[in-house]
Amino acid sequence: MNLPDFKAIDKEFYFDGELGAIYSAGRTLFRVWAPLAEQAFLRLYRTPSEPKPYDRIPMEKSGGVWCAEVSGDLHGIFYTYEIDSRETIDIYARSAGANGIRGMVTDLSRTDPDGWEDSRPVKLESYTDAVIYELHVRDFSSDESGNFRLRGKFGAFCEKNVTNAFSDVIGLDYIAKLGVTHIHLLPVFDYQTVDETDPEAGFNWGYDPLNYNIPEGSYTTDPNNGTARVREFKELIKAAHDRGIGIIMDVVYNHTYSTADSPFTKTFPEYYYRHKADGTLSNGSACGNEFASDRAMASKFIQDSLCYLAEEYRLDGFRFDLMGLMDIKTLNLCAEKLRRINPDIILYGEGWTGGKSPLSEKKRAMKRNAVKLPQFAMFSDDFRDGVKGSVFEDESCGYVNGEPGQSELIKSVISGGVFRSDVERPQSECWTDTPQQTVNYVEAHDNLTLFDKLRVSMPSANEEEIIAADKMAAALVFLSQGIPFMQAGQELLRSKPDPDGGFVHDSYNSPDSVNSIKWNDVTIHRNVLEYYKGLIAIRKNYPALRLRTGDEIREKLTYEPAENGAVIAHIGNLLLLVNPNDQPLKRPISGKADILADSKRASAEPLYSVEGTVSAAPHSVTLAVAE
Repeated sequence: MNLPDFKAIDKEFYFDGELGAIYSAGRTLFRVWAPLAEQAFLRLYRTPSEPKPYDRIPMEKSGGVWCAEVSGDLHGIFYTYEIDSRETIDIYARSAGANGIRGMVTDLSRTDPDGWEDSRPVKLESYTDAVIYELHVRDFSSDESGNFRLRGKFGAFCEKNVTNAFSDVIGLDYIAKLGVTHIHLLPVFDYQTVDETDPEAGFNWGYDPLNYNIPEGSYTTDPNNGTARVREFKELIKAAHDRGIGIIMDVVYNHTYSTADSPFTKTFPEYYYRHKADGTLSNGSACGNEFASDRAMASKFIQDSLCYLAEEYRLDGFRFDLMGLMDIKTLNLCAEKLRRINPDIILYGEGWTGGKSPLSEKKRAMKRNAVKLPQFAMFSDDFRDGVKGSVFEDESCGYVNGEPGQSELIKSVISGGVFRSDVERPQSECWTDTPQQTVNYVEAHDNLTLFDKLRVSMPSANEEEIIAADKMAAALVFLSQGIPFMQAGQELLRSKPDPDGGFVHDSYNSPDSVNSIKWNDVTIHRNVLEYYKGLIAIRKNYPALRLRTGDEIREKLTYEPAENGAVIAHIGNLLLLVNPNDQPLKRPISGKADILADSKRASAEPLYSVEGTVSAAPHSVTLAVAE
C-alpha cells in the first residue's frame, strides 16, 4: 500500500486553531481538517434520526481546513460532515444523539447543573496523597442488592442515602466513608459496542472508542438528548466533588474500535492510524489498529481532547490505557497544558503495549522510559505480580500466597520501586526514582479479582487463610510508598464467578450478574471492609507512608535483617513487620509501642499498646508506632 507522505502533510497543512462546531448564540462556525479532500459539505439535521438533512451546505477550504458558518442559534441541531462522499460525525463533536452517529451543536452553558460554578477539582499536595478506587459506572448500581433508582446510569451516583438489603448505606455515600480520594471511572466517553437505545442487551467495559469528547449515552436517561447527556455526567462529577472525591477519567487514545468506518478514517483516510513498513495497519493494541499519536494533527487531537475534557468537566485526572503506544512528546505536551488548567491533576497509565508496534522504543511512554515522563505515574506490574503471583498464570503464587524467596522484591515495592542503596535490584523492579510515578495495586478490572486469584492459587486453603492473604496484600498496597490503587469491591472480597464454573478472568463483556458490585457484601464482609477502611485511614494520617521523593525514601525507610522471607521496615517512627510464614514474627523493642494494624484490625487510632516486643501473627502485617 502506498501511503501519502504524512510528514510533508503535517509540515504544510498543520493547523493550530480550534476545530469542530464553535458555537455562539448568533452563529456557529464549523471547521474540519481534511487537507487532501476534494470537497466537503456540512449536513444539518433537526433530529438525530431523520433520514435526510434539512440543509446541505458547501464548505470552503483554507489551507488544510474546510469551513462553514451558519447564522442563528443552532443549539440542539445535529450535524455531520460529508467529505468526498463519506458522511461522518465530527471527531471534535461535544455531544450526539443515540449511538454517536451525528454530532450535536451544543451550548455548553445549558448543560451546567445547579451549583456547577462551585464544583472544583480535589486539591492534593502530591500524587502519593491519592487513594484511587477504580469503578465501572454500570457495575456501581446494576445489582438488585442496591436500592438505586437509576440503575446503570450516571444519575445513580447522585442518589443519597441508598441502602442494601440489610439497610446499610451504600453508593457514593459509602465510598466517601471508605476514605478514598479519587474514583477512577472506566471509560465514560462514547464507546461503540453497547447499543445506547437498548443498553440492557449488552455489557462492555468501554475500551472500544467511538467519540472521545462525548459522554457515553447508555449511562444517560435519554441518549438522544445531547444536552442531558453532558449534564448528567457533570452531575456525577459534582456529586463526587461535593463529597470531597475527585473523578479520574479512563481514556483510550491508543486505538479505536473500528478502522475502515471510523470517524477518523472517514475524515482523513489512513492519517490517524499507525502503519507497518509494508503499509498495513500496525496492531500494538491487539485491537486491530494503533492511533498515530506521533503525527502532528493526531497529537493535536489528543491534546485538544484532554484539555477540553479537563476544563469543561472539571476532571481530577486521566488514566491512559496502553500508554506505551503513545509517544512521549505528545504526553509531555498534554501534561504541560493540563497543569495550566488544573495544577493538581493526576496523570497515570499502563506503561506497556498490547503487542509489537513500529513506534520507536525510545519514543514510547513505557515504564523503562519513566524518567522521560516526570508528570506521569505508571502501574507497577512488579508490585502486582510480586505480591500475588503472575496475572498470566492463574495458579502462580506471589509473596502473600506462598512463593518463597520474594523478600527483596517486596522491599523494592514497599520502597515505591525507587533505587535503594542497601541492595542492588534489577532496573525492571526499580524503574523510577520517585514514588509519585508508581501505582501500587493487586487488583484491577483486568484479570482475576484478588479474592478469586487467591482461591485459585491456594486450592487447599480455607476461607480464613485466604482472607488473611487478602488482608496482607491490602496492607502492602496501602502501607507502601507510591500511589495506592484498588478495584471497587476489592474491600468486599469481590468475586466474578463463571456460571460454567471457576472465575471469569476477563469480564469485559460478561453480564451484570458477573460484573456488578454485590452491595450486600458491605454487611456480609464487614470485618474485611473495616480492615481496608482502617488501612486507608492510617495512610492518610501518617505522612511517613506518603513520601514524595527517592531521597526521602532512602533517608527515612530502612530495613533490618529478617529470616524466612519476612520483612522488617522502619519508616520514621513507624515499625512495619511483614510475616509470610506459618510462625509468629517477633521483634524486640525498647519501651512501648502503639499498634495501628495487626492480623485482625487496622485503625488510625491505636488499637492497643505493647511493651518489649512487637509481633506479627502468621501470614499478616503489623504496623506499630513508637511512643
